[in-house]
Amino acid sequence: MNMHESIIDQFINYLRAERHFSTHTARCYAADLEQFCVFLADPDAEPLFGPTNNGVKGFNGHPNRKLSSAPPSPQAIDDTNRRLLAVDTDMVRLFMSKLHDRNYCKSTVARKLATLRSFYKFVVRREYAGSNPVAPIRTPKQEKRLPKFLDIDQIEKLFSNCNTTTLLGARDRAILEMLYSTGIRVSELVALNIADIDLGSSVIRVRGKGKKERVIPIGPGAVKAVIHYLDMRRTGLHSAKYDPDALFINKHGQRLSTRSVRRKLDKYLLEAGLDLSVSPHTLRHSFATHMLQRGADLRSVQEMLGHQSLSTTQIYTHLTNENVKSEYEKAHPRA
Repeated sequence: MNMHESIIDQFINYLRAERHFSTHTARCYAADLEQFCVFLADPDAEPLFGPTNNGVKGFNGHPNRKLSSAPPSPQAIDDTNRRLLAVDTDMVRLFMSKLHDRNYCKSTVARKLATLRSFYKFVVRREYAGSNPVAPIRTPKQEKRLPKFLDIDQIEKLFSNCNTTTLLGARDRAILEMLYSTGIRVSELVALNIADIDLGSSVIRVRGKGKKERVIPIGPGAVKAVIHYLDMRRTGLHSAKYDPDALFINKHGQRLSTRSVRRKLDKYLLEAGLDLSVSPHTLRHSFATHMLQRGADLRSVQEMLGHQSLSTTQIYTHLTNENVKSEYEKAHPRA
């Protein structure tokens, strides 16, 4: 190996090119590894361990921040590579202990450990090291948190606030209908092209994690909303920068970002008087929960959600069980 070449850069390029990780996920891995590198240089560096208890937050708090203000020197790369290759299991345990002492939540600690585990598997596979120092370390036991979801009345209340007589209002209604009707991730939603949707057959083709494709049915409400939006878009949008392929576009004619979708949702939540902590992912949770509550097969829901493991989908059975239990306690005279 050329020691002037960053092992971390090689790893991130591998995640993007061979594992087909999204830019956001690769950036989070890079942030975790940079945090670990700062720790290796100075295990007691306080700025590294500021309070951060929630979300997918990496180095100095946010995965979207630029990780470095200037390219590192060859000497700095050499030093970092040497530190990374000299890491042993005790050093990894000390890093996890530091995170715990600074009140990082268990899910964040587990994610950082998973990053290191994946990174050192790559290092061993490339024969830069003989063993994986993370292999003997068990992942911390996680708190079981049930996903938040909206009930049917809240869904209807949310959707009714879109003014579908305007182009942007029609687009927003189509977005909300699509998220709830299909259970797709917001990243999958904004990546949709017009060619991916077959309104005649009421299905969409989605490219999910790892660029795996799946076909998902869409309900009549979402089909109607998309048709209305596209009709208004044909007559109401005039822009030199118009993207003719993207299904959901902004007022300038360009593909919407995930952040824009979140901002739009926040607006409608406020207008509807609903919980502002609801996110686009909550609509995905609502889709899965309502499907299972009404008797959908677990494996069918797994397929539609694009979950690799059935155990990931099974979390929603806990939600439906909680709902049944609640209804029992309200209705049974001796409950």
